[in-house]
Amino acid sequence: MADSIEDVTLDLFAWDDIPPTQYGIHTGTFGGASQLGLLTIRTRDGVAGHAFLGSANRGAQMDGASLIHYLKPILIGQNPLDRERLYKQMYRKARTTTLRAIGACDVALWDIAGQIAGLSIARLIGQFRDTLPAYASSAVLASAEAYAEEAIRFRDAGWAAYKIHPPTIPEVDIKVCEAVRKAVGDDYRLMLDSTWAYDYPAALKVGKAIEGLGFHWYEDPLDEEDMLNYPKLRQKLSIPIMATEYSPGGLYSYAPWLALQATDYLRGDVAVKGGITGILKTAHLAEAFKMNYEIHHGGNSLNNVANLHVAMAIPNTSFFEVLLPDGAQKYGLAPDIQVIDGHVHAIDRPGLGADIDFDLIEAKTIARL
Repeated sequence: MADSIEDVTLDLFAWDDIPPTQYGIHTGTFGGASQLGLLTIRTRDGVAGHAFLGSANRGAQMDGASLIHYLKPILIGQNPLDRERLYKQMYRKARTTTLRAIGACDVALWDIAGQIAGLSIARLIGQFRDTLPAYASSAVLASAEAYAEEAIRFRDAGWAAYKIHPPTIPEVDIKVCEAVRKAVGDDYRLMLDSTWAYDYPAALKVGKAIEGLGFHWYEDPLDEEDMLNYPKLRQKLSIPIMATEYSPGGLYSYAPWLALQATDYLRGDVAVKGGITGILKTAHLAEAFKMNYEIHHGGNSLNNVANLHVAMAIPNTSFFEVLLPDGAQKYGLAPDIQVIDGHVHAIDRPGLGADIDFDLIEAKTIARL
């Protein structure tokens, strides 16, 4: 049995030398420096669960203060294995904190549970697979030729697919997609993630173009609130549409998408859906409707480890996303998740089982909340 939670701390540490990066209009260009937070939930008998908070373009300090102020009091003195009850209590604070903060706490609780059980989180959930194909997910690049060259590199390295984050100018985006398809050939799997950039006419035009190019899915073409046009767009296209990555409200946001038949696949990750508990609820919901649940990049290295455990435990996901460039995504683990022969592999160590670089974190620590 687990002892009760004795302390919750968040150590903010510097992340420097992030390359200039953009994924669409919603991010703009970011880079330089950010902060991650090492969350530690410690029990009275000395078990420590960890999570990372923050990303290259959203420092942990933005969510960290509300985590300590609103969520720490919920957790102190509680049994860390009561994850469902604690998740519900934390979710009630979603108006004053964030799903990212709730998700970090939930990941750390799962880490504790795995350590107590002596099982990886995937095995604790119930493992479905031990390997999964990886796909490379581009940043916005300078030219169609740059996308084509990058796609060829990952195709030749044996990766399962290449996903384009385009400049988000419809006519330019079509030319990028045409250039990449020509470069990699007809049989290599390609996807387009338009990052909520288009109105309905542009979304339909681009969708028809990539449908003709044999793309595998069409991701987030319209605003995430555009519940009028998503069903209409889906009726006009045969290429699968994938949305819900940032649909506000976690689990509860999916109901209108399903009721209105607005998307073919559901989507999320441990940061934007409130942790492992949140993403499991949404993945199982998708399974009930015979839908894929494709897991989005988690924003930081340890979130991606948590995503990996979930991906190994659910039957209705196809790939593992690796967001580029590495310098804007990988920090704080030594080593990070490895792609071997185009695949990622299950971690079979207790809890998260990640190699957190505590020496780096100590050297880069800015403050403890």
